Amino acid sequence: MLYVVGCPDGIAVALKIRAACAMNRRMTGIQAVAFDIDGTLYAEWRLYGALIPYVLKHFAFFRAYRKVRKVLRRSAPLADLFEYQARLLAAELRISVPAARSQIESVIYRGLTPYFEKIPPRAGCVEAIWAFKSAGLKIALLSDFPPAQKGSVWGIRRLCDAVLGSEEIGALKPSKYAFGNLSAALGVPYDRILYVGNSVAADIRGAKNAGMKTAYIMPLWRRLCRRPLPGADISFRTYRQLQKLVLPQRR
Repeated sequence: MLYVVGCPDGIAVALKIRAACAMNRRMTGIQAVAFDIDGTLYAEWRLYGALIPYVLKHFAFFRAYRKVRKVLRRSAPLADLFEYQARLLAAELRISVPAARSQIESVIYRGLTPYFEKIPPRAGCVEAIWAFKSAGLKIALLSDFPPAQKGSVWGIRRLCDAVLGSEEIGALKPSKYAFGNLSAALGVPYDRILYVGNSVAADIRGAKNAGMKTAYIMPLWRRLCRRPLPGADISFRTYRQLQKLVLPQRR
């Protein structure tokens, strides 16, 4: 690698070339690109802003539900995650299990669905996924909430070779079991899958621990500070950038 000593611009170019070569090696052999949905295919702030009145109305529920989900993320794979979730919530709210199950259904699964109809996908997201599909890559979705809650997922669902909800699998991310089911559904080995997500713990560490390649969509502060995530194979700002980074690297 050549650059002019004492020339900052030359050093910067050299470092960019080195980084591109390293990424090229990491992305070799990718056969599938899988995506988280919430916060990855759409911007979280759009949902949170719309949900403020709704969350305040059900504040006690959401406070308890958040605790329950933290427990579920640490749990071993379950034969019936929905039943265990209801039992945990019942204990938190001091209500019966059937009442807890009913509240989860009405507040989360049915209650949140209308809000997703008004939220647009991230810019360039659908176009990038179309490009990946056209290039011969398999496409998948793996979400901790029911994918059906988002309808057609902005037209992306019809492009997918696999669509999985980790709740139905019995283990929330970052469980290796969830990612193992993703690999099996795609029929693609772990190390040939690129998983795209916005959560460091659930998406990036989870997929990485399972042996997958990872792409992290950076939050605003990382973009402004130009601080890529050290643990991710790719840190990207926009889906147009992700498309450019992934497709030229295939071999």
